[in-house]
Amino acid sequence: MIDNLLINDVREKVSEILGGDNSGHGMEHVNRVLKLSLNFARKENAEENTVALIALLHDVDDYKLFGSKNAEELTNAKNIMNKCKVNAEIQSKVLNELKRIGYSKSLRGLRPVTIEGKVVSDADMCDALGVTGMLRTYAYSMKKGKPFFDKNTFPVTNVKADEYSVKCGESSVNHIFEKILNLKDLMMTDSGKKESESRHQIVVDMLYHLFSEEDVPEWTKYLNQYLNVKNKSE
Repeated sequence: MIDNLLINDVREKVSEILGGDNSGHGMEHVNRVLKLSLNFARKENAEENTVALIALLHDVDDYKLFGSKNAEELTNAKNIMNKCKVNAEIQSKVLNELKRIGYSKSLRGLRPVTIEGKVVSDADMCDALGVTGMLRTYAYSMKKGKPFFDKNTFPVTNVKADEYSVKCGESSVNHIFEKILNLKDLMMTDSGKKESESRHQIVVDMLYHLFSEEDVPEWTKYLNQYLNVKNKSE
């Protein structure tokens, strides 16, 4: 059973940190991930309080927002859980999974090991797909001063973990190829796999429409080749 007093206390403190974010990692995102995570948790038999804590705290030390030191030490997550008097054993479990959630971490071979971590990882990645995911991608590109689409700059493929934040993301569309279209294959639960299918297709359909409207057949060809390679590898 969910401890609503604890979860609301944690949510309030997370909001103090992320409430002003306009890069797609603010409280609207956190609340969507929380809701979807709890939905998955009930289907996957995961412990809901742990799931809720991981979901609420999964971006409070994001390296893109707070730097590599916070990301490594999970400073904000620790402070929030200490202030909210979260049980030490649960804190340890939450922190272990927070270290393993995120696309850049998956490039380094770090993936969640508990069902609670897997549930949140899937929910977080699902929120990067679909219509909302595209809006978040655009919001982050705008924050970084990058265009939505640059027809003259193609994506970087097969990027390594240490190159990801340096070479990638020259436009929203490039980011979609470099990350977003890979997320469906990273789902770890049956719930995540099912949810990601339709959201993934929305992204693919959006790209086809965009390239048609922009009259860039070379990009449609690129998308077709990209999807063919992905389908053969599955």
